[in-house]
Amino acid sequence: MATVWWIILLIVALLAGVALGFFIARRYMMNYLKENPPINEQMLRMLMMQMGMKPSQKKINQMLAQMNKMNDK
Repeated sequence: MATVWWIILLIVALLAGVALGFFIARRYMMNYLKENPPINEQMLRMLMMQMGMKPSQKKINQMLAQMNKMNDK
């Protein structure tokens, strides 16, 4: 009977570890992406120039604001 309790305890501990690991990894990635956004102003300027557009500062600011708004949702 004691063996059954050890097996149940092992399974519960494994499930708790997986769940805790998932939430810790998720929080770490959210903080990392918040501190290091994937696209910054220089990258956006280069992208627009490669597409044949002449980027104005106003247009770049609008696009960055829109991208930040989408990330906050």
